[in-house]
Formats: sequence, structure tokens, C-alpha cells
Amino acid sequence: MNAKDAVARRIQYLCLERDIAVNALANQSGIPPSTIYSMLNKKSQNPGIVSIQKICDGLGISVREFFDNPLFDDLEQEIR
Repeated sequence: MNAKDAVARRIQYLCLERDIAVNALANQSGIPPSTIYSMLNKKSQNPGIVSIQKICDGLGISVREFFDNPLFDDLEQEIR
């Protein structure tokens, strides 16, 4: 799995865990829903750390908590 897919899965999991929709997450995070949707699909190949920080703020978690998940343990190498 690559980093972009891991970030998308983590966001989806956190939304399911908290029973919130992507639009609600966007409102809580202060970022446009389109930004989150682009992170969840193939439009955004490089989800920005500032957007991830805002999502974490909206969820009430730290960036460390966001990335502290087995999804990020064995990522594919990005440089080929």
C-alpha cells in the first residue's frame, strides 16, 4: 500500500469510528469537503500535512495518533 492510500483509509476509518460523514469532518476541520474527497480518491496524489493536521484538529486527535496505525507500518517505497 502506498502512503496516499493509507491516509485515505485512515480518514475513512476515523469517520466510521466516530460515525461522521465526510462533509461533517470537513466542517469540523475547517477545510472544504472537496479537499477531503480528493484525498479519498485518486485526484490528490499527495495529501498535504497541513490538511492532515486540520483533519486531526477536527477529530480531536494529534498527528501522531493519526499515523500511529498499522496501515503506515509497511508502506511501499515511493521512489523507484
